[in-house]
Amino acid sequence: MKKLNYYIVLILFVLNTGCTNSQNFKSVDVAEFKTTLEKTTDAQLLDVRTPGEFAGGHISNAKNMDWNGSDFDTQVANLDKEKPVFVYCLSGGRSKKAASHLKDLGFKNIIELNGGYLAWSKANANTNEAWIGMTKEAYNQLLVSDKIVVIDFYAEWCAPCKKMAPYLDKMSKELADKVIIHRIDADKNKSLFNALGYEGLPVVLVYKNGKETFKKNQFVSEEELRKAL
Repeated sequence: MKKLNYYIVLILFVLNTGCTNSQNFKSVDVAEFKTTLEKTTDAQLLDVRTPGEFAGGHISNAKNMDWNGSDFDTQVANLDKEKPVFVYCLSGGRSKKAASHLKDLGFKNIIELNGGYLAWSKANANTNEAWIGMTKEAYNQLLVSDKIVVIDFYAEWCAPCKKMAPYLDKMSKELADKVIIHRIDADKNKSLFNALGYEGLPVVLVYKNGKETFKKNQFVSEEELRKAL
């Protein structure tokens, strides 16, 4: 009987903890993120990308606190745990990790932007913003070739992208007579990336005679890509 009571209490504790955690941290789409942010007078808005990404464009009034930096905890220690914290990165991977960590640190109300700055930029296009990186015309020229063309959109911080890099470099040399592999940094060419409608990394595409024959918006193994060729 005592054991039964113990397990009941334990289950109730776990359920209660789960409910509390879900209330502390929620991931929302662009529309809800923007609306909630505008209505919150004491909002603390965090951009957890690298300083380089932040300099290339960010949401107004955001503070840059690099999730992968060495002093993230030191920086967030200056924030008020009782006030709402809004968090975003480029596509959502880092911000979800950062938001979960903030929850563990005791922050009471954390709102994470699902889809990140890419989704924000797509939904809140600024016609006066300068085009950053490769133009669409230059990109389209890459697709015109008598060889098979592989496009790989990546970023330095993207773990799956790093995992793919060695075999892409190897294939680029091995198959140079019939395949061209173009690796495009999404951070340095964010205007193009946004214009093409992508919202996450990596993005791998295969073109044959100018026509798209393969597209995947996530990790692609060497075996899978070789089959696509």
